[in-house]
Parts: sequence; structure tokens; C-alpha cells
Amino acid sequence: MLKYVTAGESHGLALVAIVEGIPAGLKINVEQINKELARRQLGFGRGGRMKIEKDKAKVLSGIRFGYTLGSPIALMIENLDWKNWREKMSAEETSAQVERITQPRPGHADLSGILKTGQSDIRNVLERSSARETAARVAAGAIAKVLLGEFNISVLSHVTSIGQVKASLDKAPELSDLEVIDQSPVRTFDKSAETKMVKAIKEAREKKDTVGGTFEVLVYGCPPGLGSYTSWEERLSGNIARAVMSIQAIKGVEVGEGFALAAKPGSKAHDEIFYEEGRGYYRQTNRAGGIEGGMSNGETIIVRAAMKPIPTLMQPLRTVDIETKQPVEAVRERSDVCAVPAAAVIAEAVVAFEIAKAFLSKFGGDSINDTKAAYDHYLKRLEDC
Repeated sequence: MLKYVTAGESHGLALVAIVEGIPAGLKINVEQINKELARRQLGFGRGGRMKIEKDKAKVLSGIRFGYTLGSPIALMIENLDWKNWREKMSAEETSAQVERITQPRPGHADLSGILKTGQSDIRNVLERSSARETAARVAAGAIAKVLLGEFNISVLSHVTSIGQVKASLDKAPELSDLEVIDQSPVRTFDKSAETKMVKAIKEAREKKDTVGGTFEVLVYGCPPGLGSYTSWEERLSGNIARAVMSIQAIKGVEVGEGFALAAKPGSKAHDEIFYEEGRGYYRQTNRAGGIEGGMSNGETIIVRAAMKPIPTLMQPLRTVDIETKQPVEAVRERSDVCAVPAAAVIAEAVVAFEIAKAFLSKFGGDSINDTKAAYDHYLKRLEDC
């Protein structure tokens, strides 16, 4: 089974991702991973950390001469800011007087994490709960994207709103539009909304505030039948929703028209099915977002998510000191004003990984050639249906 795990703290030595289950013989260039890491750092409104870190992946295992070995792939992303945190984040015992953080930030994992683990220094929680961890997830997702690319499956994202500013789109972006989206300072496909979005971020910064927004992830070329209707844990929509909701600061996820469907009658909520010789089964609408009954249905998969404003503020919210129990201001940590464009790229990665996991679950293969043979056989069978 395809899976991954990440490790590392925000200001620790490095972040690590271990990916297990990729078939042998998949051609991977480390620059394909680094390109995705660079995309994660895009977007107007990012904080000072992005000026320090220039994320690059180092392959520690699982790839030889540019091809996967079928063994676990270990990737490391060094934290360049580590040199400024050696003492504060030392893995060894230290005699240095390192100040403890005792002012939990509302909206973060700080207080719940301390209550859960019984620790007295909030840094022991915030270092791991930080969104810096997502760099490792993007690296893992980059490998999944390479795998999917072998089967002409591609993933794209774009920002649909920042604060109160919403993009107005007559049609969804195509794969050829990805470069234009990435060139936008807020990664939006609506040029008319771009300036207003940037302005909203500037205004939030001037007020020492933060701003959230929404984004959309699109999966093109996905065949029908990925996922399952037989077991809840194999439902593709459930696994995608879980993956996207696991991204820091994401508070809502929908597939297709999602919540809007709740207000429609059944006659207007579902996608009628048609058949054409040479084309096969198809739908003229895609309200389901490419997933029905927990399985992909052959249409474009559409996932949308809402990101809350980042809760680390330069004008801190009120909180309570966990040591004195007295009212104080929340601790200040270096942060972004808006990270919605980056969150969209992260969502691409986790969605790609879930698609790849469902793909390998169906087609298997210890080598990429085995997977391709099984997939080709499936496509021929679909032609006869």
C-alpha cells in the first residue's frame, strides 16, 4: 500500500518524508520534487521565513540512477534557519537557559497540545504543529504526481477567494493554464480579482491582521473506478477530504458542488448519464465533482477548501499564561499574513497522493511496467463496457 510519514520540527535541523509503496522503475528527477517545493513558497503575503528557506530535497534512499528501487524513498529538506536555533532546538541536553513559552495562541495547537501531553513549554507543541511540516508533504506529493503523470493524470489548483474578494470564473482552468496561475501573486485564474486580492492582503498587513480564503483542486485524466463503494475507509471522497482537512488552518472541504447541493432538488443535483459510440459513458454536468459512491466516475475531480486566517498575529489576541493563569497577550511567532496560495499547492500534493494510493490499490504492480500492463488491460475492458 502506498503511504508516507513525515518528521521534523519547524526550526529543527531538517524535515523528512518517507514514502513507501512506489513501484520499482519509476523515473524521478529530484528537480521535479524541488519544483513543487518552490511552488509551495509562492504567494503574496508570505512571511520572513520564506526569505530564509530555499527548500531543496535530498534523496537519502529508494532512488538509484534516477529510478525508484521499489524500496522506501527517504527525502530530507534542510531548515536553513536551523543555524539560528541550534541552542533552542538542541536534541542534546543543554545547560543553557532557554526561555519557555507559556502564552498559548488562540486558534493554534498550543493549549490543546500542552493539555494533551502534559508538557510545560509550548514550543514543544508549536514546532511540530507548524505548517512548516507541509514542505515534507509536498515532497511526498511530488513523487505521487510523477507516478500519476505516467498515466496522464494531472493535478492543478487555483485560489478562488481571499478574504471578501471572490474570483469570478466562466470556466475552470485547464492544465495549460497552470503556468499563468503560478505567475499570479495570489495564484488566481481571475486577473480581474488579482489586484483586489493583493489589496486585501496589504490592508490586513497594515492592520497587523491576517486573512484567509478558499481554493480549488482539479484532477484531470482520472479513470473511473478508483476508490471503493464496499468499505468506508476506501471511499475516495472520504480519503481526499481527510487529507485536505489535515492541512494546517483548513476548516472546510467539499467535493464538487458540495454544500450548494443541499439547497437543490434532486432533479437539479445529479449528473445525468449519456453514452456515445467511441466516447463511452459521459456526463454533461459535473456537480458530483468526479466522484460518485466513493469512486471516481471518469469526470474531472473537483475539491474545494476553506482556509481560516492564520491565528499568529502581530497584534496578538488575548490568552492566559499556562504558568501564572493570568491574562496575557499571545506569544508572537514569525508568520504569514496570507498563505492561501501556498495552501492550494499543499492541497495539490495531498490530493495527488490519495489519487496515487487509490490508483496503486486498484492496479498494483511491483514494477511500473506491471502497473502499466494492468492499467492498459483495464482501459481495454472499459472500451468493451
